[in-house]
Amino acid sequence: MTFIDFKKLLLDAEISLPKFSKLIKVSEKNIQSYKKKGEVPNTIAVIAKCFATMKARGMDYRNKVESLQLQAKTKKGAGFAKSKEKKDVTSS
Repeated sequence: MTFIDFKKLLLDAEISLPKFSKLIKVSEKNIQSYKKKGEVPNTIAVIAKCFATMKARGMDYRNKVESLQLQAKTKKGAGFAKSKEKKDVTSS
């Protein structure tokens, strides 16, 4: 799905991109990166289509998604902000 088609589905679902990313617990920066690529992953496309369809049928998808109590994923690798423990390399 193209990023433009994705944005149209968000309009149909009456949800902004920042609110969409917050609802599904994916960083807005991640979703914005798909704009550069021109297309969104299948899973994101399916979610947007489901939200638009549910909205068209009068269903409150927000409450249903919030009831899942999704958790945002965090990177666990060593980044620049984290300091590594320095080993004591003294020789005898």
